[in-house]
Amino acid sequence: MKLDQAKTLVLFSGGQDSATCLAWSLARYKYVETIGFDYGQRHDVELVARQRVRGAIQEQFPAWRDRLGPDHLLDLSFLSAIGETGMTADIEIMTTEAGLPNTFVPGRNLAFLTAAAALAYRRDLGVLVGGMCQTDYSGYPDCRDDTLQAQMHALNLGMETDLSLQTPLMYLTKAESWHLAEELGGQKLIEIMLEETHTCYLGDRSVRYEYGYGCGTCPACSLREKGWLQYRAA
Repeated sequence: MKLDQAKTLVLFSGGQDSATCLAWSLARYKYVETIGFDYGQRHDVELVARQRVRGAIQEQFPAWRDRLGPDHLLDLSFLSAIGETGMTADIEIMTTEAGLPNTFVPGRNLAFLTAAAALAYRRDLGVLVGGMCQTDYSGYPDCRDDTLQAQMHALNLGMETDLSLQTPLMYLTKAESWHLAEELGGQKLIEIMLEETHTCYLGDRSVRYEYGYGCGTCPACSLREKGWLQYRAA
């Protein structure tokens, strides 16, 4: 089955990276829908942030407004039901014996792609867009390009279709991601990133740092702060 390659489905968490990918998609494709996932994440405040980001983009970027289609939220709570991680349970965030942070949720991105691909198939959306990155990241193996391309190959075989995956941040540093957001939407988009997106693993929005809201100590906040400082210094 041939899908419409001018229509996209953005894997949209409400965080900085996925918001950048949403803007990137709106600037390039004629029609864009979004999909999010409730998998029992402890930072479920991102599920609220998703709608704030979409609303802010619709309000402040009229040229993109008519391209933005509906949002979809799917329940993938089995990811938290099959075992605790630092992302899904109230436990200390630390490095495991495998050398990965315990915020790694095994199979998460693979499940996200499977669910997104199934929805895209039904809605004739030929392109998936995700914010996965293997440059400045926490070391998750399911963020690597070879992992994602292997999954897409299997999905296309299994559904006999031509769905493609775009990962515009894959080889960018966090500083370069900030620069990309500025190129796409100027300071208006940067302000949306700072004020409306949510990236902190602990779901903390009690403190507004220079780079946005967060706890200031988790791996996500540390990466975001590092990228922000490098972006501002450039």
